[in-house]
Amino acid sequence: MNSYRIALNFEDGVTRFVDCSANEKVLDAAFRHRINLPMDCSDGVCGTCKCKAESGAYDLGDDYIEDALTGDEAAEGLVLTCQMVPRSDCVISVPVPSSACKTGTAAFQATVAQVGPFGDAAYELVLDVADTAPVFLPGQYVNIGVPGSGQHRSYSFSSMPGAQHMSFMIKQVPDGLMSTWLGTAQSGQMLEMTGPLGSFYLRSVTRPLLFLAGGTGLAPFLSMLEVLAMHGTSQPVHLVYGVTRDQDLVMVDRLEAYAARISGFTFSTCVADPQTTHPRQGYVTQHLAPEVLHSGNVDVYLCGPPPMVEAVQKHFKAEGIAPASFHYEKFTPNQTVAS
Repeated sequence: MNSYRIALNFEDGVTRFVDCSANEKVLDAAFRHRINLPMDCSDGVCGTCKCKAESGAYDLGDDYIEDALTGDEAAEGLVLTCQMVPRSDCVISVPVPSSACKTGTAAFQATVAQVGPFGDAAYELVLDVADTAPVFLPGQYVNIGVPGSGQHRSYSFSSMPGAQHMSFMIKQVPDGLMSTWLGTAQSGQMLEMTGPLGSFYLRSVTRPLLFLAGGTGLAPFLSMLEVLAMHGTSQPVHLVYGVTRDQDLVMVDRLEAYAARISGFTFSTCVADPQTTHPRQGYVTQHLAPEVLHSGNVDVYLCGPPPMVEAVQKHFKAEGIAPASFHYEKFTPNQTVAS
């Protein structure tokens, strides 16, 4: 019997995964996993269980009334989880916090496999999962406990879901809590983690993609690109990778490898420092060629520090650019915010 993996992405950014058997309704599968999705009637009458299917194939049947789910709502991807029967893996946005459904972030452990420094710009942290590898959506992040501190820091996966090793691209922050620990981290050390989290993740690819990465905001795009390399895409994908200093431009060799593996993938880099020796000086907004914007028929994904996110938003508005969809994640050394 087939079963499908359903990602339930809650309003507070928590994501929980449930396995849904063939011909099983999503609401029933969630209850079986002790996740109490909103419901009143469970008969397709009240509409309380209405959610948004972000991706995947499914049947809604005809056992619900128009007052619970209109034809226009169904056409926009809204579903009643008490009627929805998946026909593939799906991602569902649930419009309430995870706590309202008596669930929360999953906790797991991992051990340090390798810490690779990139000068004074960044570290790559590679982890082995102690038990079952956590499931996540490409682009999401986790909270990693910093040993001995009682605190955690949030980092996006740079590895793809299901990989043997989890990897993270972490900015070196002078005297930073995580940076200081990474400078002395030893192979085999255990880390406590919670997640996955975040509404910044790769949706179904139905039109051209434009990825905009600032500094270590490249990390989630490496995860997305690995998924695209594994599964392929018929859509063009362009990434603009901007950094502050020449030495911050790391992992370009990996982008070159993806350009060789993914048909239609191209990328460009730029450096903001006026003294740079790089051929493209300036900010990401100065290196958005019209052809990568596809006259607005493009899904834009942006990950970088808050000033970069705000600059891109202002640039789009000033230029009259209205992408078909715009997903962003802005981060500071201690937090992540997605939309």
